[in-house]
Amino acid sequence: MSLEEGKSGERYYSAPKIGNPAPLGLSGFALTTFVLSIHNAGASTVKVPEVVVGLALFYGGLAQLLAGMWEFRTGNTFGATAFSSYGGFWLSFAAIFIPAFGIKDAYKAAAEENPLALTHAGKFVNEDNPNNGFTTSGGIFGIITALIAWYNALAGLLTPETSYFTLPTFDLSRKNN
Repeated sequence: MSLEEGKSGERYYSAPKIGNPAPLGLSGFALTTFVLSIHNAGASTVKVPEVVVGLALFYGGLAQLLAGMWEFRTGNTFGATAFSSYGGFWLSFAAIFIPAFGIKDAYKAAAEENPLALTHAGKFVNEDNPNNGFTTSGGIFGIITALIAWYNALAGLLTPETSYFTLPTFDLSRKNN
């Protein structure tokens, strides 16, 4: 809180100004999505999806969740919901690959008991038939999505108050006639 003086001379404490949390949330989403997507697109240098676990826990998960909470503070319900939801998603995605949670082992055991289970249809489509293109095209789409998120994060950082130049963005807000 800071002590301020009003127009008529009265003194009052004002709430501290909060910065724009959207660039943090967008950056956490972008990097985590990018790393998993280059694996899914078939990059030969990223052979296992577990490479994303650290990012999914701390940057895509925790940092995005925090950005979502700060969006609530700014009054942006959409941003708060989007960032908090993606943060929760990335935290739960990381949990799949952490042995202590036992999630991956539980799915392996279920597949051995009932190999035609509907919950394993995605595994069949993506892993048992690697030439189908679903995973690769999803990875390419994820890379494009990450690049768009990084652009928007940079546009949020380069404001007229903080930079000598800004990036063009499109106003998607609802117009009242």
